[in-house]
Amino acid sequence: MISNLSLNVLVELADPQKGTRFARVKIPKNVPRFIFIPRNKEAKTYESLGFSSNVRHVDILPVESLVAHHLDRLFPGLQVVSTALFRITRNTDVEITEDESSDLLEAVKDLVDRRPFGEVVRLEVEDHIPKAIFSFLVRNFRIAPFQIYRRKGPLAFADMMDLTSVDRPDLKDEPFIPRIPSPCTSGAPQFSTLRRRDVILYHPYDSFVPVLDFIRRAASDPKVVAIKQTLYRVGSESPIVDALMTARKNGKQVTAVVELKARFDEERNITWAEALEDVGVHVVYGLVGFKIHAKLCLVVRREAEGISRYVHIGTGNYNPSTAKTYADLGLFTSDKAICADVTDLFNAMTGYSKKEDYRQLLVSPTTTRPGIIARIDREIKRHREAGDGYIAFKMNQLVDDECIRALYRASMAGVTIRLQVRGICCLRPGVPGVSDNITVTSIVGRFLEHARIFYFRNGGEDEMYIGSADLMPRNLDRRVEILAPIRNKALRDSIRTDILDVHLADNRKSWTLLEDGSYVRNSPGPGEPEVDSQRIMLLRNDGWNPPEGSDLP
Repeated sequence: MISNLSLNVLVELADPQKGTRFARVKIPKNVPRFIFIPRNKEAKTYESLGFSSNVRHVDILPVESLVAHHLDRLFPGLQVVSTALFRITRNTDVEITEDESSDLLEAVKDLVDRRPFGEVVRLEVEDHIPKAIFSFLVRNFRIAPFQIYRRKGPLAFADMMDLTSVDRPDLKDEPFIPRIPSPCTSGAPQFSTLRRRDVILYHPYDSFVPVLDFIRRAASDPKVVAIKQTLYRVGSESPIVDALMTARKNGKQVTAVVELKARFDEERNITWAEALEDVGVHVVYGLVGFKIHAKLCLVVRREAEGISRYVHIGTGNYNPSTAKTYADLGLFTSDKAICADVTDLFNAMTGYSKKEDYRQLLVSPTTTRPGIIARIDREIKRHREAGDGYIAFKMNQLVDDECIRALYRASMAGVTIRLQVRGICCLRPGVPGVSDNITVTSIVGRFLEHARIFYFRNGGEDEMYIGSADLMPRNLDRRVEILAPIRNKALRDSIRTDILDVHLADNRKSWTLLEDGSYVRNSPGPGEPEVDSQRIMLLRNDGWNPPEGSDLP
């Protein structure tokens, strides 16, 4: 068995008794990928100093080169004829027959156990691999030519992240301290603040700490009676999980909807689920046939006026680590209609509710696609009446056929459509008579563009939604997703002008998708100012929340 994604050296050997033989040497994962060799007099005592990677002016040796250089020590009496580096990728998309499983937790554990034995679907080799070694690999893995990838650069490129530990600040982005926006100066926004106004955070420019403090505060607040939370990818160390466990120990009713089927996070989520169950948290493993991808936290609090509810809705995971590099929006609100919708959705995820219509939220798999398409069609109608139709979407992927066709219809009707799609985009912009009113850009910068924003001008009565859903069949049909409206006009205007419009105007880190599917890098034209949207976000001092009193609905 060759381990999935392991780095290996295949060695062609000449054996005096048995002729040509082949041996595989696995590069160990429990040693650093790179060896840092100093160019100074300390080299002789370098190992005794702890072999730190944070040394200036060093040569960097990949460990596989060191292994290949000393292969003769592994095979005494045999001649090393040739060597090549390779690795394989196995099919890790193992299906779970949820409806036939009596225990989803055990089924996912079984999936994790079976994953290392999946079929080989890709072979990566060095570009100049010797013919005999190449033939041996193809013959033994029994793979087709389209599954073979020749690499001119290093294999296992993700290991290059280890190089960030080198002490070379001149090669790194300048560190920054995320801001704490004014409504959150004392940590999370106070419940009294949320009763008066909504609050938006934009990570990583805004600190993720207020989100953590929101849950920690709820966990210790004697007036809080219940907390309900979705957990998709929370990381190896999770202050969110710690806060939920504390809340349960403090006597709160705590429900955690843990998505066990979050790909490659299954083992971690199993560990968290079992830890939560051990302290008495009501853990729910989702719905049969669906992934729970919505990012929601509901806090129920007993107050003088009666029971009040507070909600946090995010476009990204409750993971403090990724919140440092993923650009995501988060909304705090006590809006009664939104909180009632979130309550109904938790009831659907944790019980037998079959609710399909919601007051304000668009919810997959029932209302997201119809809601988006209905608003696109409404924009077409308004454009025919007033000629000012405008749609702007920012998302990770655009794949869904029905949504794409609706955008084509809007373009053919004359509606101006501006899309920013970081990853896969199956829509073709600029096709004469079909999509010539559509532009598509993508930003590749310091931070991963992960937020989803859907904006409709609607004849001046504009609407905006944020949430977890991309326009893909899996998000619209096979996941529980939500898009939440930004109902506060001042906040909506701030997100549109200070975030969405700035990203759409980027001419420093953005690329434009052409009709043929290729991308061209954007740059400022003659006399045009440079717009680096991520840098503008970093330099902004006052956040995105308008002053209190100017944010009436």
